[in-house]
Amino acid sequence: MVADIAYLQQSQQQISSLESLFQHQREAFRANPMPSAEQRIQWLKSLRALLLSQQEALIAAISEDFSNRSADETRIAEIMPSLHGIQYATQRIRRWMKPSRRGVGMAFQPASAKVVYQPLGVVGVIVPWNYPLYLAIGPLVGALAAGNRVMIKMSESTPATSQLLKDLLAQIFPEDLVAVVLGEADVGVAFSRQPFDHLLFTGATSIGKHVMRAAAENLTPVTLELGGKSPAIVSHDVPLAHAAERIAFGKTLNAGQTCVAPDYVLVPKARAQEFVEAYRLAVQAFFPKLADNPDYTAIINERQLGRLKGYLADAEAKGAHLVPLFPEAQGRRLPHTLVLNATDDMKLMQEEIFGPLLPVVTYSNIDDAFAYINDRPRPLALYYFGYDKREQQRVLNETHSGGVCLNDTLLHVAQDDMPFGGVGPSGMGHYHGHEGFLTFSKAKGVFIKQRFNAAKMIYPPYGKAIQKLVYKLFVR
Repeated sequence: MVADIAYLQQSQQQISSLESLFQHQREAFRANPMPSAEQRIQWLKSLRALLLSQQEALIAAISEDFSNRSADETRIAEIMPSLHGIQYATQRIRRWMKPSRRGVGMAFQPASAKVVYQPLGVVGVIVPWNYPLYLAIGPLVGALAAGNRVMIKMSESTPATSQLLKDLLAQIFPEDLVAVVLGEADVGVAFSRQPFDHLLFTGATSIGKHVMRAAAENLTPVTLELGGKSPAIVSHDVPLAHAAERIAFGKTLNAGQTCVAPDYVLVPKARAQEFVEAYRLAVQAFFPKLADNPDYTAIINERQLGRLKGYLADAEAKGAHLVPLFPEAQGRRLPHTLVLNATDDMKLMQEEIFGPLLPVVTYSNIDDAFAYINDRPRPLALYYFGYDKREQQRVLNETHSGGVCLNDTLLHVAQDDMPFGGVGPSGMGHYHGHEGFLTFSKAKGVFIKQRFNAAKMIYPPYGKAIQKLVYKLFVR
């Protein structure tokens, strides 16, 4: 009882502090509503220097939260793309900030028009646990490049990383510019209810609905980066060693705890057994053993581990054939497992898996594969393996997804010159690179006239000869 009261008091203090912090940032933005390019570039340079100097501490904190996260996976999937994203934006901020000249029709001359890109104000970012550094830094870069103030709500599932990032960012940014908010789910709910000028959420589709509902109370625009069941299609003629190795990389990175990880694979019926063997060889080449292997990332916590084990038990009870690729688990290191004969009534075919389990679904022809995908909610990513360019084009034309890789997995996310975002149940809106700058800016149309006013010709009273001439010239 005493512990419950203490928890409630702490939670209330955090929520009160959150509301005060929001007001503090809003006041600071009003005092400097259009930061210069030089200011924004300096913010990003400071952030880049911080990440470079603190990468070992960040690697250690993330590994502590996971019980074991491969140091190389953190470098490859969190630190490296964060640094590249910062560098990309730093080199382009001046160009992005320039007003865009627009045309004015003959009927409205003399005049000029332009679009100016104005910071929105205070941006909220809600970060998930699976990539706690990259999914905090990526939106932060876009928001700072656009000249905003930023509040970041970190996940309660990554306490070590969250506290470290809060402490580190406080070293280079005042709280009225960038602030990290900690706390449990109730603080996250209060965070999403703040009247932000934009709110970006990355996480589960089910939680995304609650975030959007809360944001709607303030008419806060949202970017939702969700997930879903991203398919991988293996064609009839692609070399299976090529496909299996690249799918295995996408599925084993971070133990499959990736929003764009291949969620299931569609394989021609006649090639299914051959694919299973090729996939087994690929995974075991990456990880010759599971036990005490620092390269094999663990599941984030016991709750997620129990969920994944429940999926396996449910699938097996409903007739699936499980093919574990390692003999046994070690702690929260869950063995990578192929699931054969998967059916729609199994939980792992209904929910995003977010772990090292890969259902193998067979198909007869490519039209059946497309139909299978299109009968289901639109995914965040889609992967196709095959070198026939006509079939590649059919994939692009006849399926919908947030993004696509042809003959690879995951790597489209790391391309700074492409937008990243979902479609329908897998999300809305985009960020990364220029699209991030645009997401966190107001593109404001400006129409400019000077002393001479030709528009007087159409002012009332109506029926004048000059108006009839205007209609004759322009209403046709």
